[in-house]
Amino acid sequence: MKNSPYLVAVYLAIIVAGLLFALPNVLPASVLERWPSALPDKPVALGLDLRGGSHLVLEVDGSELRRERVRTLAEDARRLLREADIPWRSVETGERGLSIVLRSADQQDKAVDRLATLSNPVGTARQDLAVTARGADGVELALTEEGLLQAMGRAVEQSLEVIRQRVDQVGVSEPTIQRVGADRILVQLPGLQDPAQLRALLGSTAKMSFHLLGDASSPDGIRTLQDSQGHSYPVRNSVALGGDRLSDASAVFDPQTREPVVNFRFDRTGAREFAAITEANVGRPFAIVLDGKVLSAPVIREPITGGSGQISGSFTVQEAGTLSALLRAGALPAKLTVIEERSVGADLGSDVIQKGVYAGIAAFALVFLFMFVLYGGWGLVANVALALNVVLTIAGMSLLGATLTLPGIAGIVLGIGLAVDANVLINERIREETLRGKSALQAIDAGFRRAYATVMDSNLTALIATLLLFWFGSGPVRGFAITMALGIVISMFTAVSVVKVMMLSIARRRRLKTIQIKPLFGFRPVPDGTQFGFMKARFVGLSLSALLVLGSVLLMFKPGLNFGIDFRGGIQMEVAASAPEDLSPYRAKLDGLGLGEVSLQTMGDEGRLLVRVERQPGGEIEQTAAVEKLKAAVLEVDPKASFERTEVVGPKVSGELAKAGVIAVMLATLAMLVYIWVRFEWPFAVGAIVTLALDVVLTLGVFALSGLDFSLTAIAALLTLVGYSVNDKVVVYDRMRENLRTPRLTRHKSLREVIDLSINQTLTRSLYTSVTAFLAVLPLAVWGGSAVASFAVPMAFGIAIAATTSVFIAAPILLFLGDWRERRGIAMFATDTEDKTEEPSSKPARGESR
Repeated sequence: MKNSPYLVAVYLAIIVAGLLFALPNVLPASVLERWPSALPDKPVALGLDLRGGSHLVLEVDGSELRRERVRTLAEDARRLLREADIPWRSVETGERGLSIVLRSADQQDKAVDRLATLSNPVGTARQDLAVTARGADGVELALTEEGLLQAMGRAVEQSLEVIRQRVDQVGVSEPTIQRVGADRILVQLPGLQDPAQLRALLGSTAKMSFHLLGDASSPDGIRTLQDSQGHSYPVRNSVALGGDRLSDASAVFDPQTREPVVNFRFDRTGAREFAAITEANVGRPFAIVLDGKVLSAPVIREPITGGSGQISGSFTVQEAGTLSALLRAGALPAKLTVIEERSVGADLGSDVIQKGVYAGIAAFALVFLFMFVLYGGWGLVANVALALNVVLTIAGMSLLGATLTLPGIAGIVLGIGLAVDANVLINERIREETLRGKSALQAIDAGFRRAYATVMDSNLTALIATLLLFWFGSGPVRGFAITMALGIVISMFTAVSVVKVMMLSIARRRRLKTIQIKPLFGFRPVPDGTQFGFMKARFVGLSLSALLVLGSVLLMFKPGLNFGIDFRGGIQMEVAASAPEDLSPYRAKLDGLGLGEVSLQTMGDEGRLLVRVERQPGGEIEQTAAVEKLKAAVLEVDPKASFERTEVVGPKVSGELAKAGVIAVMLATLAMLVYIWVRFEWPFAVGAIVTLALDVVLTLGVFALSGLDFSLTAIAALLTLVGYSVNDKVVVYDRMRENLRTPRLTRHKSLREVIDLSINQTLTRSLYTSVTAFLAVLPLAVWGGSAVASFAVPMAFGIAIAATTSVFIAAPILLFLGDWRERRGIAMFATDTEDKTEEPSSKPARGESR
């Protein structure tokens, strides 16, 4: 056979396009400025964990939105009833509506008709308000679920626009602001930002209004509000002038006091209304209210006709700037709560990049060297495909506009190991075909054809786990899933299609009669034709596994999993102290803050501390407020300390993340069960899933024993391990299926002998693929740093565990189930489709020795 020139041209076009899209990532900015506009010029964007910045998730307060809607509804209802001359006894507000009692039952129908005009359509057949008669003289107004959902959607969309305007006011470059789900907004701001300022900027509703003060002795229509000093004011509920009439606001210094103040100016209508109010109320106090707090309550000395005013209140320069930005951008329609906050310093980000790059280079070098030693010159062909895989993965991220995170670097590194797996499977298959006496071209063709099903099965199982990880993950974990998925899909092109073209071209150009794929130094770790009796040790393997599982379960109870902030909620900070210091001053200071249990420990580098505070009672707001207490306390001990990473996760988010993580692992396991059942038969599926559960439990035992953080990254490790574990078992199962479908084998061998033969035939591939994946992960575990330790360390153990259980657990379970079926007269596999190829042989070819 020969390569199709059209196919080769398509492959070359894909590779050249990939190189062009990947090239901007290695070119300096000065070169990119002069880069032709017709060519790709955008490098992959770096995530906040690599370049520093803040990540916030804000939630629209639905209960506040309902209360605001009910308050507005009550005012509108009173106005309509007054205009229609319908007297009422009482208007009572509830959580989702109003109850009105009329003075005359005769007016009930008229009241229902007039109040129904307050309802607005939702879609084609629904209304946002249900107005019904109640009793003889009552009317009930209830907000509908459809109306509340529509109001929430409008509030989120309006909040998005206001947040964009506010962020623009403070000059943040390249922000990411997008809707997440029904009631949440994600805000990512690159560059080192002040989280306290951002919370004030994004979490405040900035609902400014002007109110006259009432008489505290007659509380009807009056509410008591306080200012920042705790002084109380009897503020009228009715708004004299809304803040939406503001046209501009700016932070300036008062020329007399030299203190920061905020000047504001009304639009034309607002200026006219403000002048009328001040003319009619000279000598009376006039409260300026922002988000339910009195900013100031000056007495109107004279009419103000210029349409402008001033707010003073002992502001700092930063507070005055933030307030003016809030007022310029406008009011949010509802209160926003910061339920998740993560910030990374720029210095830490650059350090993480360096560690990630070093780990990636080391992983590539180890895998490159391993393949070269195993397969000599043909290993170099696989390494070329490996390099193409990395380049095309980066190109794919550039094309998709994906963001590269530290877990994303881990995904690329692990993808290196999984991409080489396909080449190991193919090379070993070609060796087998050569041992059967086939020519070079025949061996290459048959090797690729026979390995293709196994490569597809192994990659699809890993892809299923990766897709679930993307679906249920968030933030950097999704970055890992994207790079992993790209690497898996691209490896099907580089490791199969490109390598096949290269091998056929080399064989034809050199006119090879046979193809010799052998180690560089002539030594194979696993000799050909092994005949180990693995099933003789099945009871030992099962017993040892049972003990390890029992030990892992006990470890999960005590000491237990060290749940990270993702699942426990609370606050976590990385502090860079000015010099290595004793922890006792920090501990004494932090323990006295009244924030509950405070954990303090040193990290790998000198002077770096990790501070953890338990979840605060009272909800998300209390947790975010505790951040400032922690920072102030640390700075009292060490004024030169800096905060390199801050994470705040509210109880609602942590509960959702825990639930999503458990669901993701369970769905991944179920997906593997279904896939193996469809591709093989149910005994194979049962064996794979039981072994998979064992692999997961043993890996959890590693987490419990090592004390590593069990966080979202750990869930990523478990899901990746689920895919890899089934990947490893598919290699062995595929050969078992092939042998069981060969009548010449099943007639003369028992099921145990067929299983042993299959394991021996795939032993080299299983060992090599596990070693390549292990070598890819090892540098991450050693040099990746604490940020990926909870991924790389358990993955390294998990790879070793999966390789062992594939032989000593999955295969014995298959044997037990197969014997059970045979005793009932059910064949393990139907053999009506005769295998037309030669019987797989463990005998060496002429001229070869074992």
